[in-house]
Amino acid sequence: MKAVARKAAAGEGTAKKTAAKKSPAKKVVAAKTPAEKAIAKKAVAKKAAAEEPVVEQTPVQEAVAAKAVTKKAATKKATTAGKTAAAPATAKKASAKKAAPAKTAAKKTPARKAATKKVASEAVTADTPAAEDAVAASASHEVAPAAGAGSPSPAPPPQASAALDAGDRERLLAGTHHDPHTVLGAHLVPGGVAFRVFRPYALAVTVVAGELRAELHDDGDGFFSGLVARAEVPAYRLQVTYEGAVQDTEDAYGFLPTLGELDLHLIGEGRHEQLWTVLGAHPMTHQGVAGTRFSVWAPNARGVHVAGTFNFWDGTGHPMRSLGSSGVWELFLPGVGEGELYKFQITRPDGSKTLRADPLARRTETPPNTSSVVTASHHEWQDEEWLSRRAELPAHQAPFSVYEVHLPSWRPGLTYRQLAEQLPAYVKDLGFTHVELMPVAEHPFGGSWGYQVTGFYAPTARLGTPDDFRYLVDALHQAGIGVLMDWVPAHFPRDDWALAEFDGRPLYEHEDPLRSAHPDWGTLEFDYGRREVRNFLVANAVYWCEEFHIDGLRVDAVASMLYLDYSREPGQWVPNEHGGRENLDAVAFLQEMNATVYRRVPGVVTIAEESTAWDGVTRATHHRGPGGFGGLGFGLKWNMGWMHDSLDYMSHEPVYRKYHHNEMTFSMVYAYSENYVLPISHDEVVHGKRSLVSKMPGDWWQQRANLRAYLGFMWAHPGKQLLFMGQEFAQGAEWSEARGPDWWLLDPGYGAQADHRGVQDLVRDLNTVYRHTPALWQQDIDPAGFEWIVGDAAEDNVFAFLRFAADGSPLLAVSNLSPVVRQDYRLGAPDDVPAWHEYLNTDIGKYGGGDVTNADVIKPEPQGWHGRPASIRLTLPPLATIWLRPA
Repeated sequence: MKAVARKAAAGEGTAKKTAAKKSPAKKVVAAKTPAEKAIAKKAVAKKAAAEEPVVEQTPVQEAVAAKAVTKKAATKKATTAGKTAAAPATAKKASAKKAAPAKTAAKKTPARKAATKKVASEAVTADTPAAEDAVAASASHEVAPAAGAGSPSPAPPPQASAALDAGDRERLLAGTHHDPHTVLGAHLVPGGVAFRVFRPYALAVTVVAGELRAELHDDGDGFFSGLVARAEVPAYRLQVTYEGAVQDTEDAYGFLPTLGELDLHLIGEGRHEQLWTVLGAHPMTHQGVAGTRFSVWAPNARGVHVAGTFNFWDGTGHPMRSLGSSGVWELFLPGVGEGELYKFQITRPDGSKTLRADPLARRTETPPNTSSVVTASHHEWQDEEWLSRRAELPAHQAPFSVYEVHLPSWRPGLTYRQLAEQLPAYVKDLGFTHVELMPVAEHPFGGSWGYQVTGFYAPTARLGTPDDFRYLVDALHQAGIGVLMDWVPAHFPRDDWALAEFDGRPLYEHEDPLRSAHPDWGTLEFDYGRREVRNFLVANAVYWCEEFHIDGLRVDAVASMLYLDYSREPGQWVPNEHGGRENLDAVAFLQEMNATVYRRVPGVVTIAEESTAWDGVTRATHHRGPGGFGGLGFGLKWNMGWMHDSLDYMSHEPVYRKYHHNEMTFSMVYAYSENYVLPISHDEVVHGKRSLVSKMPGDWWQQRANLRAYLGFMWAHPGKQLLFMGQEFAQGAEWSEARGPDWWLLDPGYGAQADHRGVQDLVRDLNTVYRHTPALWQQDIDPAGFEWIVGDAAEDNVFAFLRFAADGSPLLAVSNLSPVVRQDYRLGAPDDVPAWHEYLNTDIGKYGGGDVTNADVIKPEPQGWHGRPASIRLTLPPLATIWLRPA
């Protein structure tokens, strides 16, 4: 894991826009009771204190909000004075409309704009008998239909009131109503259909159903109601009048739930393998109406609202419903489409409110902004040929050389689509089979390199949209390059707009502080024992593979997940139920994740960054090891031991290397205990560790020679290869995420350009020979694929070994890591190979070497050596590796 401090810097403002609402004006209103006054006062106060995302108001919005606040005081005064006077209802209505404040309606979607009309031009006038009936009916909250062809006879006296009772009003205003659909919308009641609408800032609401146009009574605080004499609920729309605008829309509270019983059951069981399809924000057509379904898991919340650009970030009027005991809240909002920003406004158990980004948001704003974005994919994949072939061979039996990339800094300033024009061509030219992308999931702090994730389901918006990222993956596949990505299920940052105490209590993190706080990075660890949290992470792994065609997941910081005492002192951790230090919940999670990914997505590989001797990281989950645990089920594991040992050896002056000879040979003691990747990653070239070439001793020529020899040894060693960007052309400076690789070193105008080009040419040739030589990859995990020729020539600094393909075809690799030429160096050899020839030599001139080579065919001699019946004599160039194959 990373040594860099990973503290996210993004934050949220808390100021909330407020605006007054229309005072009741349809009839003479009795003075409010003290309880009603308290409710109204409490709602206004809470609204003012609610949190708001980092979204600036336009000048028009600011002016409307300011005007609304000013008007509110005047309206209240006028209403209070008028409570004791008897006046015609129609006169009071006109007066109230003139004085009542309202906020400009939210940006209309095309569906809303098409139906927008002026209410005044169609409303029933007071000159008609029908209008007089409507006015009279409003006094009892019964709304008579407008006069016109086919109008029904006047309704009988209502048997029920349409207005909400005080309890429902208070809970809706306080944000604690768990089922607003039962009280809002249209409902059959004695006497007809009751319409109830909650629209803060609205001046008037009219129900439109065919010929029916019924203006609802203003009950105050944004509530409107009316009773229409109908035997059944009609198909209807709402015309909502704001100051300066009218919005024509479907009623969000007239829709059935969009999530089915099976979805809720799977969520409750923690087994919904496509969780992203049911939680989050999804543009869809529901009951024939276009809109967006919002859903979120928040089991501890007293209430949840949707806030966004479509309601001026005031979610008061858009409460969600709780779907039984699942902990899921859901709301379908008609007319809301792609591109809208949103968050969830959550009422915590203590009654306070918090504004949170969607944990399953599939798109986000560009940091430092933190809102979620409604999105849908429109990318048409062109990688069918790649997908059809990738499962032909498992990764450990196939050529697998990886170029590790930090996308934001590989070519700073490029977008996903611009990277798609350059990265595939570069990687293909160098011959790598795969790229590994450092984390692409959204994160607030660029200095964490993506390892502190807040948007687990969203590619970072810094480089483009999710479809832009799909385009990049597609381009790499079409170039024949696999795509691995770093995945970070070990922890998450504490940002108060993200996952930390998401619904007011520990939810994604463990409730025990000893288990939740990560001691190294100031972050929080997931609660792997909670089935919904495991589901969130397992589905996330599947999501990247299925939705973005990712070919492999490199799982970060596995060791920190596996051990309860990881970086903790005695007394800072609690043993498991067996008294051990193993985190049994994390073990079960990793096994479930690997089993699910391999079952659902053939051809995908999972790779563990695991730095300990945990038994069975790459063993199948159903095979138990000596410790009693089943395997974790990974396909490959980073060989951190080889990396540390070999780099330590290479950092010594050659004269001292004989004392560290075992550091280069020890890896073969355990080489077949797991399926290994040999990683020279970003972690090894930052924070004072120096770049790869700068780790090497000697002058500039010797440093490059050491580097070339080391890469030749690495590519021949059992295991897959990974090399971080910039090291392929011997960059001298450490990597910086703010700067990226020093591409200018390859500029023809630079004096030492040939030195760097030489190393780059070697990497290209290593990959080319590697891909065409099955002996170097076909039996990486089989001891039959390797034999030492000489592993104890410490005084000479020489290593020689054979690699074998499945059909027995050999390759002989010899490394001379001393700075002297060794003439006629005798090595034992198989007696069934009649002749050898030099296949690759890291010392040739085009790589920047001294051109000490074995130009002629090399024939074995019958003299036994190194325990072999035959031997060969070679010229070993200084600080070089050579590969030989049968002639």
